[in-house]
Amino acid sequence: MSKLVKGFIARDISNRLVGIADAVVVNVIGLGGNEAYDLRKELREKGASMMVVKRTLAARATEGTSLRPAFDGLAGSVAVVWGCEDFVGLARELTKIGKSGKFKAFEIKGGVMDGEALRGDQVEAISKWPSRGEQISLLVGQILGPGSKLASQLKGPGGKIAAQLKTIYDVESES
Repeated sequence: MSKLVKGFIARDISNRLVGIADAVVVNVIGLGGNEAYDLRKELREKGASMMVVKRTLAARATEGTSLRPAFDGLAGSVAVVWGCEDFVGLARELTKIGKSGKFKAFEIKGGVMDGEALRGDQVEAISKWPSRGEQISLLVGQILGPGSKLASQLKGPGGKIAAQLKTIYDVESES
């Protein structure tokens, strides 16, 4: 392939990856056509996209971006997967696909999160982290916890006093 053609392909890859900060690199070499279609369909349903690229072209296309470290130490063709709600969600989905055994040749090679290169086992470890939504719900629970406790502490004695006043009022109104 000539340098001119490589430059065109690298530019196309670069344009497709504009705005992508975090991604996972997987091996899909060895999947048949139907298996690859099923994998892409499953990823689309989860909000993820996949692009199979030659590692050297992808490295050239992502030069100077946060995705560049994902391609260090790899060889041959790889698939770049990005999307989902957040990186943890993407790692969860890919780990689930890998462990399902549905796609025999599927293997997580690594990835990049916040510009830092990750190995395959690190991506699998990240899949066990709480997702963005779970982290927000934990934070909201921690914020609301003390307020709810204070409200119940204020309401308890006030409710008792109100019940006693109502009893006194009822007794006096009957007489």
